[in-house]
Amino acid sequence: MSKLDNTYIIFDVTELSAIDFNQVLETSIDTIIYNVADTQTIVKYTGDMPSSVQALTTKEGPYTHSEIQNILTGSAWEDPNAD
Repeated sequence: MSKLDNTYIIFDVTELSAIDFNQVLETSIDTIIYNVADTQTIVKYTGDMPSSVQALTTKEGPYTHSEIQNILTGSAWEDPNAD
């Protein structure tokens, strides 16, 4: 399966403990990315939205691969001062 088949959800890090990492493509809390402010993160999955993702109250999306690529190049996700 291609990464183009993945679906992406953005949500607040306050809900990170609600994610069942057996249901998403990230393997643990250590493999997720954060926005510049460390207030939001992203998980990805294929197929139907996992129940732990459905239960999130702060979720944004779902987004396709090309949509999330555009979001990640924005100032909220890409630090202009990073090396």
